Amino acid sequence: MSLASRTRLAALLAAVSVAAAGVTGWAYGHGDVRRPAAPEAVVRPSVTEGSALQIVAHPDDDLFFMNPDLSRSISTGIKVTTVYLTSGESDGRNEAHSPHLDDAAGPADRAAYAEARQNGIRGAYAQMATGDRSSAWQRRSIPTAGGGSAEVDVLVARPEVNLVWMELREARSISGDNPESLRGLWNGRVPALGSQLTSGTPVKQEFSYTREQVTAAIADVLAMYKPTTIRTQDPTPGRTDAGTFLDHQDHVYGARFVQAAAALYARSTDRPHFSVQNYVSYPNSSLPPTLDPQTAEEKLGYLKTYAWTDHEDWCGSPAGCGDRKAATRPTGAGWNQTIRYSRGDGTSWMAEGASGRLWAFAALDGRMAYWTRSGPQAPWQGPRFLSGAGIDTGASAVRLPDGRIAVFATRTTLGPAPEDYGRDVVYAVQTRADGAFGPWQTLGTPDTTDVSGTSAISAPSVAVDPAGRLTVYVRDSRRTLRARTQTAPGGAFGTWQDLGGAGLLGDPVTATDGSGRRHVYAATAGSVLAWVQPAPGAPFGGPFATGLPQTTGVLSVRAEGDGVRLFFRRPGSGSVGTSLASVDGPEPQFSRVAAAGGLGGYGGIGVAGGLLAGRAGAGTASVTGADGPQAWQESQMLYTGAPAGVAERAGTTVAAALGLDADLHVVTEVPAAGSEPWGGPPPAPRAPAGAPPTPPPRPLTKK
Repeated sequence: MSLASRTRLAALLAAVSVAAAGVTGWAYGHGDVRRPAAPEAVVRPSVTEGSALQIVAHPDDDLFFMNPDLSRSISTGIKVTTVYLTSGESDGRNEAHSPHLDDAAGPADRAAYAEARQNGIRGAYAQMATGDRSSAWQRRSIPTAGGGSAEVDVLVARPEVNLVWMELREARSISGDNPESLRGLWNGRVPALGSQLTSGTPVKQEFSYTREQVTAAIADVLAMYKPTTIRTQDPTPGRTDAGTFLDHQDHVYGARFVQAAAALYARSTDRPHFSVQNYVSYPNSSLPPTLDPQTAEEKLGYLKTYAWTDHEDWCGSPAGCGDRKAATRPTGAGWNQTIRYSRGDGTSWMAEGASGRLWAFAALDGRMAYWTRSGPQAPWQGPRFLSGAGIDTGASAVRLPDGRIAVFATRTTLGPAPEDYGRDVVYAVQTRADGAFGPWQTLGTPDTTDVSGTSAISAPSVAVDPAGRLTVYVRDSRRTLRARTQTAPGGAFGTWQDLGGAGLLGDPVTATDGSGRRHVYAATAGSVLAWVQPAPGAPFGGPFATGLPQTTGVLSVRAEGDGVRLFFRRPGSGSVGTSLASVDGPEPQFSRVAAAGGLGGYGGIGVAGGLLAGRAGAGTASVTGADGPQAWQESQMLYTGAPAGVAERAGTTVAAALGLDADLHVVTEVPAAGSEPWGGPPPAPRAPAGAPPTPPPRPLTKK
């Protein structure tokens, strides 16, 4: 990286400061993420407000699949609440290898085992928040809109940390056809699902919920806490060849109930805007690790507390102080080394339209929100909303040759019958440059069978040819690449085409090189596959084996001369690698993988010009140069999804991310050096597991 480039990068300025418009600048500090951890728990204030609410099926789904996002949210001091739909009572035996219920090991006690899991969760949260697993909780029972009751636990030392226990019965089987389950309730196999109260709970009266009452009860919790970020599991993980879900049935159907509850909550008016982030659960077992060793070890520390690995009686409960089933393998199936989003890792949700106007898109409240800025010196305006509900996390935007913007997404359909559930690809196009958007139009889905059971299509990736014809690419539920292209600019789309491939992960990415050839790439568990036009307008060749190394499954791409450059995370470290793809013959050729960006981090990488934006090892929104392994310049902001970037025709480079406050946050790389260096204090180092608390520093104010 040249001295001039380093100077420009060091002079990134907050492009806007318009809180009323829902847009703020990133606040940055100095230094590398790899400083030693402090010997004490620290509250690291975020520059954003807002609150995060996790909803999971079982006690431990949050620790296995949503950390370190969870612990880092707690560390900022924002409001953090986790809701557990079922009690996780399993077979009622709190031991590592539970025998069958009918042998001589003694009677099962599901209420006691569920309480032990509660105790382990409370210990892990207290440790994340205060460093002391035995820190006190205040517990009470509250009525729910479903006609039952829930237990609410408040951490006394950090009352912004809450746990809500819905205490419904779990399926007691990963995939078995048990009607007494969330799956059975969703599919109408049973009219109501009963409770499984834990021993020691302040909830004293048994209850049951219909499907509508479960939805209402969850929506009521959302209304009580008013989150700006909702985290939940994957409602559409897909199926195996044998027809069973790739995930635990409670994870899948619990997430579908959350979808229905969020849609109900979105109809209310007394609430802030909110985003939704979905997390991969069991399928992580067969996928590459995404976390660096330091973060994985920190995550494991909280899991060991939950699993009660030391067997010390720190909680004073006869039921036990944690989940001994997890004690022999607190790592899970390698889950302590991994966090992965099932949607929202795409980085193509910004575009430059006519006359230098920028557009940014994100799903808020189940609708497509957009922000716009008319020029480099103009304020951002938004969020404004396209009509229509059911829009999923993950948007892709492109500019048409006449300056109009087209935005693509997927949409989930909910209905009273199980077969009403499904997902389709939709798009909306401006009626004129800088004008209003037309109505959503549907492209359907390439999954034509078992739509309600799978619907596991990826978010779309979109390309536009010189004539203005659009092509949309998705990964289908069979993990192959599918495409649909307009027959004429502005006209109807042809049928879904099967482009092949196997075992694809994440969202496909596409770019057009300087010679007009289109490239499409998709990750697999072991490498990356490529589809490339040998000449502009020619049919695609591929899929080609690229020979690229294993990635974490999330790709970004930008055009570079007569080729395109790929960016990806390396498993086990989170560092960013890059390779240039060029075409000289029937197959693309790839340069040696080089380092780009600092060490650590996870999730998608926004690429624009010479700028990379993504998570540093501390999980914060950070930037660095694209042409070398410089350290991340860290902000003090956590965010959801992945950043996007645009290299404007005016010469500036803009990166944006959606904060946990459901606001757009922006930084701009100015084209000339000489600005003041970074302002504000550096972010505090990550706290180790099990450290005592210290008084929090004075929070920064939002710009």
